[in-house]
Amino acid sequence: MSLIHNEQTKLTATWFNTIGTAAMTVGVLAPVATALYGFAATPLQTETLVIGALAWLLAGLSLHLTARFVLRGLRP
Repeated sequence: MSLIHNEQTKLTATWFNTIGTAAMTVGVLAPVATALYGFAATPLQTETLVIGALAWLLAGLSLHLTARFVLRGLRP
């Protein structure tokens, strides 16, 4: 029974980690690339870009840390 539990726990942790990576990609890399290459329909203010990037970075980090916390539920 612990093998099934461990695999389900690892799957849940992987899900959290993947969502965290997606949050950082969409929330940080995409707006920064848009601002750098001038693809924005309206100009982005630097403060807005930095605050938004930090918020999404924090969201991604918290999801990654949640994944690490979930892995503590693995059974020997």
